[in-house]
Amino acid sequence: MSIDPYALTVNGREHEISEGWPGESLLWVLRERLGLPGSKNACEEGECGSCSVRLDGEIVCSCLVLAASAVGQEITTVEGIAPDGTLSDVQQAFVDAGAVQCGFCTPGLVMAIDVLLDSDTDPDDLTVREAISGNLCRCTGYGRVIEAVNLAAAFRRGETDL
Repeated sequence: MSIDPYALTVNGREHEISEGWPGESLLWVLRERLGLPGSKNACEEGECGSCSVRLDGEIVCSCLVLAASAVGQEITTVEGIAPDGTLSDVQQAFVDAGAVQCGFCTPGLVMAIDVLLDSDTDPDDLTVREAISGNLCRCTGYGRVIEAVNLAAAFRRGETDL
């Protein structure tokens, strides 16, 4: 059973979705229909955070959102947080701090940290840990992730260059 075509606004561009089915997750549509592989498919239960995107500014697990329910909302993926061909401040901080290991959790962590730093450019470690608590990483132990947050936060405060 297919559904009527609908449009999603992803990273500032409108995309027509046709031949979809009612149960498709936003994650599936982003990856398989729109070719945006940044959000990762891991647990499909909203437990790991690797599929995190912004939906009207709020962080959500895209594996838990029905794609058709996101019509009329602004969706931002990890591919859309910086201008084409560049890295965002958070992405660059991850590189500089060596916070990327296998990379599977990185897009979700980057999205969570970007949301945090949009509202608090000087978060303490507890605030950072709470902001990334929905993101599981099996490689880093989070030490370098915290370092990356501190680098990006200092950049947003104008205290350093990345």
